[in-house]
Amino acid sequence: MENSKSSTGLKVALGIALVLFLGTAFYTMNLYSKSAQVEKDLTEQKQLVMNDLSAMAKQYDEAIGENEIANKNLVEARNRIQGLIDSLKISETNIKSLWKYKQKYISLQKEMDVLLEQNEKLKVENSYLASSLDSTRVQLEERTMFTDSLLLQNNALADVVSNAAVLTAVDLKASGVIVRTSGKVIPTERAGRSDKIRVCFIVAKNKLVQAGDQELYIQVIDPKNNILGLNEQVQFGAVSLNYSTISKFNYENANLNICEFVESKGDKEFQKGRYIVNVFNEKDLVSTSEFTLK
Repeated sequence: MENSKSSTGLKVALGIALVLFLGTAFYTMNLYSKSAQVEKDLTEQKQLVMNDLSAMAKQYDEAIGENEIANKNLVEARNRIQGLIDSLKISETNIKSLWKYKQKYISLQKEMDVLLEQNEKLKVENSYLASSLDSTRVQLEERTMFTDSLLLQNNALADVVSNAAVLTAVDLKASGVIVRTSGKVIPTERAGRSDKIRVCFIVAKNKLVQAGDQELYIQVIDPKNNILGLNEQVQFGAVSLNYSTISKFNYENANLNICEFVESKGDKEFQKGRYIVNVFNEKDLVSTSEFTLK
């Protein structure tokens, strides 16, 4: 009797062990299957981001190839995209890494929209100017233009010159800096150590601009889309602009190096992340750049 009970208990124990083993095996196989599917999905998403970046690089190549003298901003943006592609190729395939590259792609897409629009506008203006100058030369050679037609042509040329008589900022660079009590300024990439943001650029020589007091508006946007510094608003017709500081200087028809400093909001430390720096001539964006604080 006791042997029978012992045999029955052993069978029950073996049955339970078998069920647990089969359950564990099923769970393990199911977990492996899900993991493999997730890895496959991430790999496909990574390839999609790679394809988007490659397509963006191709658009830049086409835009650069249309100009005899390549637009510096387009070339720099194209190089940034290639760097991102190279980095993505060797990056880990995980959600965190893929999200980071998707965010960078979105940022580069916005930048590309602005740069390509500016490039198209420049092409149209150059084409219009060339056409206007050719038309004027032919009309002067033939000397058959009527007075009212000549007046219209001169007005069109005056508009072109007026549009060209605008100061621009080139070689725009910005970074966090440590400001010593002695006045010495030390660049830093650390958000926690940065006392201010230094924005430097070159006001490009333009003979069409009259010498004298001039000003450009600087806008610094932190990783949370806050405008740092003064964050005051100025109105240009129907367009309003929020700026961080105004760069005022005396222009003497020559290249001029400018550096301005922007502080954080209140007494708060600077945020870690990507900062965008824009320079405006009144309502017109004339230069843009970005940097990162760690």
